[in-house]
Parts: sequence; structure tokens; C-alpha cells
Amino acid sequence: MSLAAGSRRWLPRAAPVIALALLLGGCATTGDARGPRAVPKQRSDPWENWNRKVFAFNEGLDANLLKPVSTVYVNALPQFVRTGVDNFFNNAADAWSAINNLLQGKGEPAFQDFVRVSTNTTLGFFGLFDWASQFGLEHHYEDFGQTLGHWGLSPGPYVVWPVLGSSSVRDSVGLPLDLAASPALFVSGTAVKWGMTGVHLVNARADLLGASKLLDEIALDKYQFVRDAYLQRRRSLVYDGNPPDEPDPTDPGDVQDGAASAPPPPAAPPSAPK
Repeated sequence: MSLAAGSRRWLPRAAPVIALALLLGGCATTGDARGPRAVPKQRSDPWENWNRKVFAFNEGLDANLLKPVSTVYVNALPQFVRTGVDNFFNNAADAWSAINNLLQGKGEPAFQDFVRVSTNTTLGFFGLFDWASQFGLEHHYEDFGQTLGHWGLSPGPYVVWPVLGSSSVRDSVGLPLDLAASPALFVSGTAVKWGMTGVHLVNARADLLGASKLLDEIALDKYQFVRDAYLQRRRSLVYDGNPPDEPDPTDPGDVQDGAASAPPPPAAPPSAPK
């Protein structure tokens, strides 16, 4: 199981993409699916050979390191401690979400994120307790990849990165800023930075132990399922849960009719990475 953007937190691509797949429920499609929300394989995944190799590497890393460590983490720590860790990193994610909502011109969500951070940082002991949710303030989890998509940047081809997992060209452009906003980078001491990052990764993986088992049981082609779920989920996030219909790639008339209103597909690079 690769690490990827599952839970929309500080390392949004460092938790298994299965989290996104499960959020889609029955909406996830395979590469052979057809219909207005199907993902055209040739356009979205021209680097599939490379991506599958990296995906297999990430699966091995997860099976031999991350999953065992996360299992020990769950067995060793009580739920309230792990909830506090979740809340701490979620609070940091809310701060970055507020900035991205501002960059997207979304005043009300940005204000809500700001109130969440202020409330949980002060009353919740730097975010260990999530009082804001008790007051009815919801998370938004906007990242810079969504900001770029909001302003019209095409997602480009799907790509799988070692350790970090599923992404797209657009999300990869935003990834350095998303990672730079991690709270681990605001503390002094190399050991503390790596320790905080490790706790975040293990905690995020621990939250999805049950979900990854379900994915193993239901997906005939795990790579394909994760890819399509990731791309559809990211598209839904960019459009705030209400994406426009895409033309059916198997219907020439539909493609022609949709050409005027839909943006052109991103051009593949001249050569795929080896």
C-alpha cells in the first residue's frame, strides 16, 4: 500500500490513497468504465509502466515497514492519545487550508478555518483537543494543488512518487509548498523534525489499517482502482464536490459537443520517465 493523499492532512499524499477511494464509495470507476465521469486512460496515465513500478515499490515498503510499525503503534497507544495526535496535525492543516481558501477567494471558508485554528490552538492546547468541531465548525482541508486547480491549471498526467504515492503533475507542483507548511519544519532540531514527521506518517497510516484491508479484498487491480479514485476525488475537491460532467470519450458526438465547454486534455510530454 503506497502512501498518498488520503486524509487531506499535512502530508496529504503520505497516507494511503484508499482513504480517498472509500470516500468515493460506489462512484469509483476502473479504467474500463464508461460514462460522463470515466477517466480516459491514455490521457490521464501515459506513464503507467513507470507508475506501476513505483506503486509496487510503495506497496512493498508499506507491507514491510509502515504497516507493521503502525500496527504496533495502535496496539501500544490508547485511542485518546492517537486522537490527540490526529487533532494536532489537523489543526496545522486548518492553518494551511485558511491560506489556500484566501488564495482561492473563498472568504467564508477561510474565516472558518481561521476561527478553527484560533479556537483549537488556544482552548485546545495547541490543537490536541478539537473544540472547534464541537462548536459546529467543519474542516475544509484545502491544499495548494486545489488552489492551482481552482484557477484553471489542468491536472495533467497521473504520477506515482516513491513513498509519497499518488499525485498528478499539478498536485506535484503544489506538493513542495504543502510539505513546507508542515508543523515539523517550524521546530528546531533535526531529530525533532524527523521524529514529528515519523509520528505523523505512522499515525496517518494507523488510521487506515482497516481501510487498506478492505481495499485488498475488493480491488481486482489495486493500482487501477487507486488511480481512478485519486483522480476523481481530486477533481471533486477542486470543484468543491460539484464537478461538471465530462464528455464520454467513446461517443464522438459527445466529445465534439463538449469540446467547446470543456478544457482541452493536457498534452503528454515528449517522453515518459524510464
